[in-house]
Amino acid sequence: MNELQDDIDRELVIALQQDARLPQSALGDRVGLSAAAVNRRLRRLMTAGVITGAAIQVAPERVGRPVTVIAQIALESEQPELLDRVRAALVDCAQVQQCYYVAGEWDFVLVLIVTDMAEYTQLTRDLFFADSNVRRFSTQVVMDRAKVSLAVTPAPLGRSAV
Repeated sequence: MNELQDDIDRELVIALQQDARLPQSALGDRVGLSAAAVNRRLRRLMTAGVITGAAIQVAPERVGRPVTVIAQIALESEQPELLDRVRAALVDCAQVQQCYYVAGEWDFVLVLIVTDMAEYTQLTRDLFFADSNVRRFSTQVVMDRAKVSLAVTPAPLGRSAV
């Protein structure tokens, strides 16, 4: 379901994803509304769950985490309590930036940021080898972060999801 009411909502969402620090007056200038009208729209978008938060982006290499690793995990069993235990451990791990429960050959796909391969090796022991429900895992070390984004371009209004 698309919770955006019109193209102004769409433009506000796009603008805030580009720079969440924009003042409401600047957003209003951009979309042709007063700051008060922008404020009302943003409150509605937050209440509707369209806007779920605002965050800054940090360059991992500038804060001592220059290595990005993609890992896939296959489980022995997807019994709910076993699956939930693995998921909780992954979600609680500070080095796990993104965690996806997926269909197909693998059960989880992870994006991790670490200081070096020694730290990742320790994580494999703590997260994968120590859990008897982890059957196998695969690792890809990122050579270049060509594009990193969590931005969501809203679908054009008037189109329904298929």
